[in-house]
Amino acid sequence: MPTSIYLDHNATTPLAPEVLEAMLPYLREDFGNPSSIHRYGREAKAALQSAREAVAAFLSASAAEIVFTASGTESDNLAVLGVLGAEEDSPRPRRHLITSEIEHHAVLNVTRHLEKKGCAVTYLPVDRSGRVVEGSLRSALRRDTLLVSIMTANNETGVIQPIEDLARISHEAGALFHTDAVQACGKVPVDVLSTSVDLLSLSAHKFYGPKGVAACYVRKGTPFKPVLRGGGQERSRRPGTENVAGIVGLAEAAQRARASLDEEAERLRGLRAELEASVLGRIGGSYLNGENAPRTPNTANFRFDGADGEDLVKQLDREGFAISTGAACSAGAIAPSHVLLAMGLTPQEVQGSIRVSLGRTTRAEDVQAFADALRKAVEVSRAKQLSDRASA
Repeated sequence: MPTSIYLDHNATTPLAPEVLEAMLPYLREDFGNPSSIHRYGREAKAALQSAREAVAAFLSASAAEIVFTASGTESDNLAVLGVLGAEEDSPRPRRHLITSEIEHHAVLNVTRHLEKKGCAVTYLPVDRSGRVVEGSLRSALRRDTLLVSIMTANNETGVIQPIEDLARISHEAGALFHTDAVQACGKVPVDVLSTSVDLLSLSAHKFYGPKGVAACYVRKGTPFKPVLRGGGQERSRRPGTENVAGIVGLAEAAQRARASLDEEAERLRGLRAELEASVLGRIGGSYLNGENAPRTPNTANFRFDGADGEDLVKQLDREGFAISTGAACSAGAIAPSHVLLAMGLTPQEVQGSIRVSLGRTTRAEDVQAFADALRKAVEVSRAKQLSDRASA
């Protein structure tokens, strides 16, 4: 019987039992629509407000600044399109956006779509470690720059961007600032007051909450127009009946993540250090992508000379270890990781890369068992690659 060790927490996390328990009443007896004025509706509305306050506290925001959505992707879309929509009412609308080459496709595909609609978009490069160079942002800012969108932490490498500095530079030029914090929330402190971001995206299933529920932070006073048309839910910023059970789960997950953040981050950082030392010390021709940058404490992105990342994922899956070659949202894609290519890796180096992301269920014995299995898998993959090249 193979082992069963889950090391793909950046793709999604298991629903915490306590979160499920908090959700169950709103899937059973407390099923009211929060827009209804009778008792069932009032109880649902009270739960919604309590959850909003908890999520706001998680970010050091106010409850009125939280908009509940269905996914991190929707939150990213809502942030970018909501600001742009409000700008269209201006006499001379600004239509220049800035983002980075390593953003999640939830942002990149929006900006590419907007380019076709007449917007100008600048894609900032990153250095070898995967960080945006502040000077490149200063050079890219223009008088007509409306919004800068830079992710807090990368989903593939875990590399953390200097968001506070980037937001300050953007504001000095009169531009708004959005950050996709989906991979940061629950792993590192995220505080909208200290970073001064105008908009922020997060998703519950990245920190042991349910899938299909997320939030978008919109700072008070930020020009914003809803993308959808419908009822007046979410202060008319995102119409549609709220997913009360999911939102309660998001709030419970946020509260628990906030309470254990420092302790869990320290534990994961120690496990990651053990993993990296074992892999880099025992497997020749192995490297760590993003090694010289600050990273989320749970994420390691390795590359191996002469090995194939997809082959490693399949081998290790047969042994009971779940890892990834990169973003789960682009699983099955033939194109190599745009993140690693932007960092200067060659297509061959990208092909030999894998992502390992630890979580609450990860123990020291899991890390060592995985490192042993990985060493053997790399040997097999390298032999296979040599054989394939010889027979080509």
